[in-house]
Amino acid sequence: MDDTGPAGPLPYEGVWRFTAPAVDASVPQARHAVRDLLVRQGVPVSDDVTQALLLIVSELVTNAVRHAAVVSPELAVEVAVGPEWVRVAVEDDHPYRPTALETDHGRTGGRGLLLVREITREAGGACDVAHTASGGKVIWAALPLKYTPRQDLPTR
Repeated sequence: MDDTGPAGPLPYEGVWRFTAPAVDASVPQARHAVRDLLVRQGVPVSDDVTQALLLIVSELVTNAVRHAAVVSPELAVEVAVGPEWVRVAVEDDHPYRPTALETDHGRTGGRGLLLVREITREAGGACDVAHTASGGKVIWAALPLKYTPRQDLPTR
């Protein structure tokens, strides 16, 4: 047997996708579905990363429900797991591409994407928004399986 070739995907690697109606009840359902998937597949994800992912899923699904439901009555959640990372994405059919808003202490909402961006950055991951071929958008965040807080270099 030759051990020099690629070993193939690890048992927990893969891509899973599910759809849900763009309603409030889908927020906790999506969060539980992602958590259950990670456990069922045996993904070796740290507790800190799991909590970050679940918060990100909650924020992204909430945004789709609040801001896209009029145009997109259904949303999709995708979870992709690689050997060293996990990526969650929420897709809807609304064409508006949101941006992370700056903190406005006078507002009680509107900071979900800012929170997603900061959680992702802190964990050493990446996030972005992209248009889909159907004219909608997908917002995604990818995090390393093991939480490694980003260490910014000191400024002069």
